[in-house]
Amino acid sequence: MKKVLYATVIAAIWSLVLACSTDKSADISPNSQSGVGGSMARFAIVGNVLYCVLPDKLQVYDISAPDSPVAKNYVMLNVGLETIFPYKDNLFIGASDGMYIFDNRQPNSPSLLSRYTHVQSCDPVVVQEKFAYVTLRGGVNCRQFTSLSSLDVVDVSDLKNPRLVHTQPMESPYGLGVDGTQLFVCEGDNGLKVFDISKPEQPVLKETLKDVKSFDVIPLTKTLLVTGDGGFYQYRYQKGEKLELLSKISIEP
Repeated sequence: MKKVLYATVIAAIWSLVLACSTDKSADISPNSQSGVGGSMARFAIVGNVLYCVLPDKLQVYDISAPDSPVAKNYVMLNVGLETIFPYKDNLFIGASDGMYIFDNRQPNSPSLLSRYTHVQSCDPVVVQEKFAYVTLRGGVNCRQFTSLSSLDVVDVSDLKNPRLVHTQPMESPYGLGVDGTQLFVCEGDNGLKVFDISKPEQPVLKETLKDVKSFDVIPLTKTLLVTGDGGFYQYRYQKGEKLELLSKISIEP
């Protein structure tokens, strides 16, 4: 648990760095995402709004004045909220009982569209076009009654009616990231896996890096940022090619 918390803190710090590095002189549309966070992030910035996932609610802050954030709104949900992933005009929230989909076209007042439910589990989520990818990890507090883990593919073309279209067993999945035809899934002590999603609804395993104990990942157009046990990694990725290690920052907890 300490290793996961440590890696999550690194991911949070890096996502803040990325957010702060965006061009503040550019015009920011109400729903433009600022910075990039991992799939296990508990907060996200969209335009001048900061969304924070608390254990039982989605909290909304106005950060038009960055040094004086103002709490604007909140949405109460079930206990067990874990992660948030903004995509286009929507927010996808991973929780221990499923995935919540919000419409955030009115950034200060996100509205719940639907919920995809599953068995009790930890479940980071990422989205690309018509599909959401969700990892369910067994054998932990948020999934106490089964040791089974899986990768679920959910069709979200109808945001009000998400439906499961594919599931496949995994070893110990944590965070994940998607870019084009590649899906990256962190498997903790079992390494980092790369899937081909040329057919988005049916991921095909193409590569496994066993020597990387990974917990979360951020794809940034050919550069893959990976947080894991012992440090922070950067890889170069190309379609159809193996990952190439660019650098590693070793950090001892």
